[in-house]
Amino acid sequence: MLNYEDMNPLQKAAVALVAFGSEVSALVLKGLSEADLEAITIEIANLRDVPPDVEEKVIEECYQIFMARQYISQGGVDFAKQILEKAVGGNKALEIMNRLESSLVTTGFSLLKDIDPKQLTSFLQNEHPQTISLILTQLNQQHAAAVLSELTPELQAEVSLRIATMEKIAPEILKEIEQTLTSHFDQSAGGAMSASGGAKAIAEILNLIDSTAEKNILQSLEAEDPDLAAEVKNMMFVFDDLILLDDRSMQRLLKEVETKDLAIALKAASDEVKQKVFANVSERVAVMIREEMEFMGPTRLSDVEAAQGRIVESVRRLEEEGQIIISGRGGKEEIIV
Repeated sequence: MLNYEDMNPLQKAAVALVAFGSEVSALVLKGLSEADLEAITIEIANLRDVPPDVEEKVIEECYQIFMARQYISQGGVDFAKQILEKAVGGNKALEIMNRLESSLVTTGFSLLKDIDPKQLTSFLQNEHPQTISLILTQLNQQHAAAVLSELTPELQAEVSLRIATMEKIAPEILKEIEQTLTSHFDQSAGGAMSASGGAKAIAEILNLIDSTAEKNILQSLEAEDPDLAAEVKNMMFVFDDLILLDDRSMQRLLKEVETKDLAIALKAASDEVKQKVFANVSERVAVMIREEMEFMGPTRLSDVEAAQGRIVESVRRLEEEGQIIISGRGGKEEIIV
């Protein structure tokens, strides 16, 4: 049976379109790209009986997002967040705004999502760092990280600094850039635009970039603006930061992590991290992990980093959902005891 908590965005979209009826759905489908249209059509075709409570939750989520968009148009992002906090509470408001941020990417910029990072980097490398920065803020974090990795070390640092210090950008400036991109990649585009950078934006990108580029960028940021670098670092989370989790949070995280991933990740972990992990599992599980580590033998660094990355992704997700606390990020001050 379909469970709301386990549904992905595509499944929710399919349920919403069916619930809204054929006329409304037809209007929505007309505006989708061929790839998106195919994906959502397949999802609708695969839908079986949807429980009434699941359909109701999906429609409620759609309503909240529609209202959030209206609030943004009335008074901006901060205004929307304030209204939503009063209506649905702080955690739910943050969840809605985070989900909405990713959907605010404009049609013109969203055409970049299917372009290979190397090809996009080739196009961008001769552009002004500010232009590159603006474009990267319009990509999803994984794509932006891949493009940033392809830039020269000097340009990586300059672009990262500009993203970290970026404020809201006038729509007309983004429209100019969008038109250039549209012309170059021979695509049609349009729609309202908004962009923002800041320490959080570059921290999220650096969380996904390779470690060599990450270190280079952070060192350059420290040399240019130590306070900003400290702010960015505070918003980042790397595998070694597992020691910042309290025991309850660590135990919650370990429920999400596969034993094999944990064993691979610990192959290159610090003693502190290993101690933190083993202190929060049963003796039987600890033995299983150690045996797995010994049995797998030498492991490629890329495999270790991939496993660590998956664990870090779980940490970020659980923190966003309010299920765990990372010390040093203001979390402890928010606990009510």
